[in-house]
Amino acid sequence: MSGAALGLEIVLVFFLALFLLHRYGDFRKQQRMVLFGTLLAWYLCFLIVFILPLDVSTTIYRQCIEDHEEHLTVSTVSPTNRTGSSGPNPPIPSPCHRPWSYIPEGIMPVFWRVVYWTSQCLTWLLLPFMQSYARSGGFSITGKIKTALIENAIYYGTYLLIFGSLLIYVAVHPDWPYELQTIGITAANTWGLFLLVLLLGYGLVEIPRSYWNASRHGHLLMKTYFKASKLMTEKADAEENLEDVMEEVRKVSESIKYNHPLRKCIDTILRKCPVDYQEKMGRNMDDYEDFDDKQNSYPTEKSLVKLHKQVIYAVQRHNRTRVQWQILLQQAVHLEDVAKNETSLSHQFVHSFQSAEPPGRFSRYVYTPTVEWYWECLLKRWFYRLVSVVLTLFSVAVVWSECTFFSTRPVLSLFAVFIQLAESDYNYLYIEMACFITIFFLCTCVYSTVFRIRVFNYYYLASHHQTDAYSLQFSGMLFCRLTPPLCLNFLGLIHMDSAISHRQKLPTAYTSIMGSMRVLSFIANGFYIYYPMLIVILCIATYFSLGTRCLNLLGFQQFMDDSEMTSDLIDEGKELIRRGESGVKIAEIKATQNVPQTGFCFHREEEEAEDRRWREPTESEKNDHHADGSLPSAGGKSSLRLSVIFCISRHAGGRYLSMSSSRNRIFDDV
Repeated sequence: MSGAALGLEIVLVFFLALFLLHRYGDFRKQQRMVLFGTLLAWYLCFLIVFILPLDVSTTIYRQCIEDHEEHLTVSTVSPTNRTGSSGPNPPIPSPCHRPWSYIPEGIMPVFWRVVYWTSQCLTWLLLPFMQSYARSGGFSITGKIKTALIENAIYYGTYLLIFGSLLIYVAVHPDWPYELQTIGITAANTWGLFLLVLLLGYGLVEIPRSYWNASRHGHLLMKTYFKASKLMTEKADAEENLEDVMEEVRKVSESIKYNHPLRKCIDTILRKCPVDYQEKMGRNMDDYEDFDDKQNSYPTEKSLVKLHKQVIYAVQRHNRTRVQWQILLQQAVHLEDVAKNETSLSHQFVHSFQSAEPPGRFSRYVYTPTVEWYWECLLKRWFYRLVSVVLTLFSVAVVWSECTFFSTRPVLSLFAVFIQLAESDYNYLYIEMACFITIFFLCTCVYSTVFRIRVFNYYYLASHHQTDAYSLQFSGMLFCRLTPPLCLNFLGLIHMDSAISHRQKLPTAYTSIMGSMRVLSFIANGFYIYYPMLIVILCIATYFSLGTRCLNLLGFQQFMDDSEMTSDLIDEGKELIRRGESGVKIAEIKATQNVPQTGFCFHREEEEAEDRRWREPTESEKNDHHADGSLPSAGGKSSLRLSVIFCISRHAGGRYLSMSSSRNRIFDDV
């Protein structure tokens, strides 16, 4: 089995990274270079996390062999054996049993060296360049490379300045005790540990709390309404931004004719536009009209590059908000169904909207309506509460160990106690499982925070293939910078780092290659020991939602139970979800019934929520539709009404679309 566990984990981790990249990225539309760079960064970081427990168990086994050989050396030096006769003592059986996942000596140092330096080159050199390259609006590879180099000139120049200064200092002071490699590793680990503690302090509290809140269906439904209100605002802003950009593209496309030298740039921009806008611009353009550079002023290539960049951003943002709205609508419908079915006496889960696809074997024989009712309405909440309690205990253990891991006599770190107990019995399977669960929990707290945070619209990881190239590569940079200090911190928690345990033990292959907390004494004895204690303050701040309250005071609306603005946004989101459900219901009925081809209207009143009547549109309603399909507003003013009319008319191409009020009317009363 030597090396088999290492090879198996290498393959499994690759598919894990590939699965996550498929969930957040888009294999069909995004550039291959972006996908490859992100996949490589995620893969290397996950590989470090999964392989480190094998390194720990192998190191413990090697330490056992070394201790046993020393014991044999001492026993053979004795001139007489235990029977009193001269001669060597009888051989002592070795208590060391080779672990099933043992990795032969010499493999791990080479493996860690390749993984570490590849990840560092990615995060500090390649990924920043690839970010600028992917975000560039250039029309050629040369133009994109030039733009990326210009944008990263300050970034790379700072590195060269620091490296040159250190090189000159070492040349002037040959007695300097530290090497440049040691200083570079320490600087990277220090920066990563600084950011690691901030993200870890948030995740240790927020992850258990998120599972507890998931068991509260009412709270979850209110938060979904709140998200719907904010998302609709963002969606309306994205649509307006897309329309403005498309109008600019239309003007440029009409001014630059087919035989203009820059026409190929316009064609590249048009291919990035939505299909309906391409058809619209194609109908309005006369390809047979020549250009005259004496009569018209034409845009420059630099302005077209800027416009190309705006088109890419506007289209991606519009598609993301549209997909997120559909997903959020499905979540709200499901939560409302759970709330309705909780009071059902038949214990049969009934969906408001039946799936168009026939149920599969799993739904017919295993996950039946009865089983679904017991899971959704009864068991799921208790399961989430149990998970929340277990995660809370893990969080408390991590906080305690982070504050006491420097104490070796007595050993106060809980994880170090567990590992040392297993080490005394040489239970390698328990050691590997304990190490894997611990580091996996730490990585979940840190990585989930990376996936949750959002820096306006510049960095945002959105699932269902809606993450842009810039955010994907930025996440890869963060992972590569956070993972090495996270693993060093984990080795300190279990006292496998000699700088913490102060014992003469064999170092792991990881610390021998990537550095230890002992590399620079003035940092190891201060910052590395006392800075992780800041987790206590961060956990308290997260528990009382101090960051959320500060953002709310600054004008960024956050979900807060005791806020009047939150209540208003919940009411608005509830109405938006109702309108979305009505549109879904109309589409469902249209698909199952024979509806007149001229169109129909759906009238719903708030006082009669269950009374749904169909009627033919009147002549005035047919003639008064706006160009965008919305109903006319009296005097140009309107607010959220108790009576809502949804009309369906057939557009070009035979499609039926819901014609609700325009997006400007939704927020008139906010």
